[in-house]
Amino acid sequence: MKKIEAIVKPFKMDDVREALAEVGVAGMTVTEVKGFGRQKGHTELYRGAEYQVDFLPKIKLELVLDDERAEQAVEAIESSAKTGKIGDGKIFVYPVERAIRIRTGEQDDEAI
Repeated sequence: MKKIEAIVKPFKMDDVREALAEVGVAGMTVTEVKGFGRQKGHTELYRGAEYQVDFLPKIKLELVLDDERAEQAVEAIESSAKTGKIGDGKIFVYPVERAIRIRTGEQDDEAI
């Protein structure tokens, strides 16, 4: 099993969700987060005063999938979230040692 964490631009969320549904992903956890990478934030003008915005809004997706579906999901996220501009985000893939469904006690592949 693999855990996939993806950080994407907020306006790409619907495209990513649709792409994941096409490869059979049934569920995910979505969190609104803020951060920056090479973008280093940006400046904005508010009531005539310029100020620095260090943390930009992003969406963090978390999925746990079997090994076969994980690679398809990574490809789906990458292709659907890409704009070709700085700040498109990142995808991280981690091994998952164990998964347990609390309600039924099912474990590992049966739990996801």
